[in-house]
Amino acid sequence: MENFENVDLYIAGFPGEVQKLLQQLRITIKEVAPTASEVVSYSMPAYKLNGVLVYFAAHSKHIGFYPTSSGIAAFKDELSAFKGSKGTVQFPLDKPLPLELIRKIVQYRVMENSFKLKSKKKVPRVDQAGKI
Repeated sequence: MENFENVDLYIAGFPGEVQKLLQQLRITIKEVAPTASEVVSYSMPAYKLNGVLVYFAAHSKHIGFYPTSSGIAAFKDELSAFKGSKGTVQFPLDKPLPLELIRKIVQYRVMENSFKLKSKKKVPRVDQAGKI
């Protein structure tokens, strides 16, 4: 694992087609959470707003997206088409990224972190449309 100074250097380390996907993912996250800080944590891009929102990382055959276990659980039906586990989902490199789904997951994580910060209570569940 290499330690990268910033997300630009992280993305630059991959082939052009992978860079395009990583930039799409990055732009989508930043559109949804423009005030989130962009850092490199655990040698991968991470976005923080009242705590960690999401991480992502490129691999040989997929992009790993890490929206925490609650982000996966809240969208488990929509994510069922992809490989993954309790805290991660794998988006294949040979298919377009599901940017609208990623957008909804990041929105959920922003809401979840904000809600936790304000009330220290559990976050309400969302339906498939991203509604509470």
